[in-house]
Amino acid sequence: MKKIIINILILSTVFIGCSTDLDINQDPDLLTPDQTPLSTQLPAGIIGIVGAEGGIMSIIGGFWAQYYTQSASANQFRNIDSYNITTNDYNVAWTSMYDGLSDIKTIQRKALAEGNWNYYLIATTLYVQASQVMTDFYGDIPYVEACNPKILTPKFNTGQEVYDLMIKDLDDALSKDLKTSKGIVPGKDDFIFLGNMTNWRKFANTLKLKIYIRQSEKNKAVSDNGIAALLKDPNVSFLDTDAAESNFIGSPNYENPLFEFNYKLNVRTNIRMSRTLGQFLTDKADPRKDPFVYWNSASPKAYVFQDQGNYDTNSSLGYAKGPTTSSIPAVIYEGAKKPVYLLSLEESLFLQAEALERTGVSGKAKYDAAVIENFRKNGIGAGIANNFITGVYTYPTAGTFQQKLEAIIVQKWVASFPENGFEAFFEKNRTDYPKTSPVAQNVSTYIGGEFAFSASPDVVVAYGTFPKRIPYPLSERSYNANTPELLASTVKIWWNK
Repeated sequence: MKKIIINILILSTVFIGCSTDLDINQDPDLLTPDQTPLSTQLPAGIIGIVGAEGGIMSIIGGFWAQYYTQSASANQFRNIDSYNITTNDYNVAWTSMYDGLSDIKTIQRKALAEGNWNYYLIATTLYVQASQVMTDFYGDIPYVEACNPKILTPKFNTGQEVYDLMIKDLDDALSKDLKTSKGIVPGKDDFIFLGNMTNWRKFANTLKLKIYIRQSEKNKAVSDNGIAALLKDPNVSFLDTDAAESNFIGSPNYENPLFEFNYKLNVRTNIRMSRTLGQFLTDKADPRKDPFVYWNSASPKAYVFQDQGNYDTNSSLGYAKGPTTSSIPAVIYEGAKKPVYLLSLEESLFLQAEALERTGVSGKAKYDAAVIENFRKNGIGAGIANNFITGVYTYPTAGTFQQKLEAIIVQKWVASFPENGFEAFFEKNRTDYPKTSPVAQNVSTYIGGEFAFSASPDVVVAYGTFPKRIPYPLSERSYNANTPELLASTVKIWWNK
C-alpha cells in the first residue's frame, strides 16, 4: 500500500501548481536539454523541489520538530515517530528531490552556455536551496557530479564540501551582470518571483547567510567571517518577501503537496498535533493555536494535544494508548491552497536577527518584525502581535547571547509550522533550542515547548537519543557504488552542536 501511495505522490506532485497560462505540450523529462526551452524546464524543476520539500520532507521534519505525532487510530507514520526510518522507507524523498534538481541543473548548464544570467541565477539559487535541505538531512550527497546525464553513479561530496561549494556557486551566480543577460527573460514560468530578479538576488544572499549561520558551532571562523562580510557589504540585501510557490488553486493536481498527500492520497486520521507545540501555545495564550488547529465549525472547538509518540501503550513510560480525539493540524483539512515556502520572510528576519547578534548588534528589530509577520500570516493583527512582543515574547535585550539565541530559535520553530519543520529540526540540532525536556510529557512538571523523547513503544535507540539524519535510500545504495557507508539515524550531521 505504501508503495502505491508513493507512486501516486510522485505523479501528482510533478504538476502541482503549474500555471494554466503555460503551454507545456510535452513532458520536459522526455525532451533532450537542447530541445527544452528554459521557460518550460523551470516550472518542472520548481514543482519537483516544492513537491519533495512540501510533501514527504515536511512530514518527516514536522514529526521530528514535534509539530505532529502519529494518531492512535492509524499507523502510517509510526516509523517516523519512533525514529525507525530505514533504507526501505521514503525513497521518494531522495528520488523526487533529485528529479527536480535534474531539471534545475539542466537550466543552469544551458543558461551558462547561453550567457542567460537571469536563468543562471535562478537555477543556481534553486539548486543550492534544495541541496542545503538534502545535505542537512543526509550529510554527504552528490553535488558536483549530481544530475549529469553522462555520470550514472555520481560521487558524493562531504557535507562540509557541499557547504563550501554552495557558497562558491552562489558567489559565481551573483557576480554576473544581469544587465548583460542574453536570451529570454523569466516571467510567468518563474513560480517564485514572476521574474523579479531583485528578489532572486536577495534570495541568494539570504541563502548565503543561512549557510554561514548553520556552521556557527563547528566552523566558527568561516561562519563569523562570512556573516560579517555579508552584513558589511552595502550591495547586499536580504529577502523582504516570501520565496514561495503560492499559486495553488485547490483543484486536483493544483494543491499544496502536504494537503494532497494527507487529504487525497492518505487518511486524515494519521497526523495529530503534538503536545510539544500545542502545550507551548496554550501556556503562552498564543492566538496562533486557533489557526493551527482544525475543528468542525458546527461543534465547539476543542484542544486535545497528544504526547509525542503516544500512539500505543508503553508501560515502561507509564503510557496507555493515546486518545483518538486528538486535535488535527488545520493544514490537513484546509491547506489545499497554502503556499510552500522555500524561505519565508520570517525565516529571513530571524536569520538577520541572529546574524546581527553574532556581530555585536541588537537583533531586536528583526526579531520583532519576524514575530509580527508570522502573526499576520495566521490572520492575527499587529496590535495583538505587539502585545506579545512586549509581553511573553519580549526580546531579552539585556540578556546573554544564548538567551537571545533561544528567543530567536524558539520563535523560528513556531513560525516554521506547518511545513518547514525540517528547518526547525535542523536548528534544534545546531543550537539545541528549543530545550529538551528532562521528563516525559506525562509527568506533571513537563514544560510546553520542550522536546520530549518519543513515547512510542517501537523505539529501538537508547532513551533520549534523538534522530539527526535520514539514512540513504535503498534505491541509491543499490545502484550507486559511491554511496557512503550507512550511518545510524542518530549520528550527527557535521555541523551539529
